[in-house]
Amino acid sequence: MENIARVIIIGAGPAGMTAAGRLGERNIESVILERNNYEGRKLRITGKGRCNITNSADIEDFFANIPTNPKFLYSALYGFTNNDMIALLNSLGVKTKIERGGRVFPESDRAEDVSLALRRYAEKKGKIIKRLARELIVENSQIAGVRTDKGDIYADNVILATGGCSYPVTGSDGTGMKTAEAAGHTIITPKPSLVPIVTEEKFTAELMGLSLKNVKLTVVGNKEKTVFSQRGEMLFTHFGISGPLVLSASSRMRPNEKYRLFIDLKPALDIETLDKRLLRDFEKYRNKHIINALGDLLPKAVIPVIISLSGIQTHTPVNEITKEQRRGLCAAVKAVPLTFKEFRPIDEAIITSGGIKTGEINPSTMESKLIKGLYFAGEIIDVDAYTGGFNLQIAYSTGYLAGDSIADKLTM
Repeated sequence: MENIARVIIIGAGPAGMTAAGRLGERNIESVILERNNYEGRKLRITGKGRCNITNSADIEDFFANIPTNPKFLYSALYGFTNNDMIALLNSLGVKTKIERGGRVFPESDRAEDVSLALRRYAEKKGKIIKRLARELIVENSQIAGVRTDKGDIYADNVILATGGCSYPVTGSDGTGMKTAEAAGHTIITPKPSLVPIVTEEKFTAELMGLSLKNVKLTVVGNKEKTVFSQRGEMLFTHFGISGPLVLSASSRMRPNEKYRLFIDLKPALDIETLDKRLLRDFEKYRNKHIINALGDLLPKAVIPVIISLSGIQTHTPVNEITKEQRRGLCAAVKAVPLTFKEFRPIDEAIITSGGIKTGEINPSTMESKLIKGLYFAGEIIDVDAYTGGFNLQIAYSTGYLAGDSIADKLTM
């Protein structure tokens, strides 16, 4: 191939492919450098291989789900919305469906279908080639090209869309951030976001594999300040807790601070209502031991933990349980206590918080304020959101804006 291109895109993930596709729609060719053997490697494992494409919420509601630099994304998200993305995929042959919490998935439940559709979109005028980008070529604060493992490619416009530091086996290992830093950009130190939590308590290992739906997780930090409280799904693991609810909670927490967590197993019931429910169950199982009387209320695996937390002896007959003990049981059901120890490693995080400092990027174009012709898109930027498809939408929207901005410049 020639070593001169109109536009170089580094990274064939959702951001990079959307950028290439938008350039193609405007009849501008691009070269996409991808270090992996195929495009969208990280995209293909999202949503447990189903790909939570985006969220059906109104765009106005997206910003409440973006804890880091949401205002920076106004132009991007309004310029290419979730509905635009759904329409694009439909036009590429991928039908979608909406599930709990507004999560949008492909009807096929195959992330690969989304990745292949984005590849078709990118290849309107884009060419994906296997290259490892080693360095940006910058001359007089103007991008001049990219130095790769197979020689230099020259271009006046480059989009850096290499992802964050999570899931390094997919190529999202922070290399792009180092490349930008070497060119003079400031990197906000990457840290895990949407990451499982390690707890001090050991009973989580006994509950390993237990999935809970429609529970409420509350996180309390310094000075008894509630930093997170939502309903959803979660999972016990050998090290602590994980699942959508926990991943969202982690984005509100900081690695070196102290937190207490509480799981409300029955958030729809207040203490009084729960106590009445227990009385009915106790009447039904009045001749049994307490360990055998809670199966209608709780998952079997969690019953011994709740009884232990309440202070009741496992084989206490139900007809001997006092009102005070019953209240203790209710309290345990409404607030299973956990103590935050640490996050799991960054390579287990769904996304990375941190990246290119947003103050060094023009939010209306995604162009660097330091290097003319250099653009950023996706997780490499210091923005991140909660689970539910919001992060992928950020990738599409910033990629689309970067591609569109370059097209505006080249067609003036």
